[in-house]
Amino acid sequence: MQAWLWLGLAIVLEVSGTVCMKLSDGFTRLLPSVLIAVFYAASFVAMVISLRRIELGVAYAVWAGVGTALIAALGIVVFRETATAMKLISILLIISGVIMLHLSQDGSG
Repeated sequence: MQAWLWLGLAIVLEVSGTVCMKLSDGFTRLLPSVLIAVFYAASFVAMVISLRRIELGVAYAVWAGVGTALIAALGIVVFRETATAMKLISILLIISGVIMLHLSQDGSG
């Protein structure tokens, strides 16, 4: 269970780094630009720790999939990006895939 908490932290840190990419305004704002590297480095550390107990393929798919879904949702809610039916269905498919991968793990996580 602790490995999944580390993976959750890795996802939150990765999403934070990606939000900072948007806030950096093309690296013209110093603090968000610096935070990109800080958040991504911390995300990789948490991800590596989670890999002690979670299969690599499952961990990476969850990290990338949940991160992508969260960024898409934040884009819609926070940055006022368009919320098309195709985008919303795609987010649901990502979440479904992540759940299925988690359920397919051999139980050692």
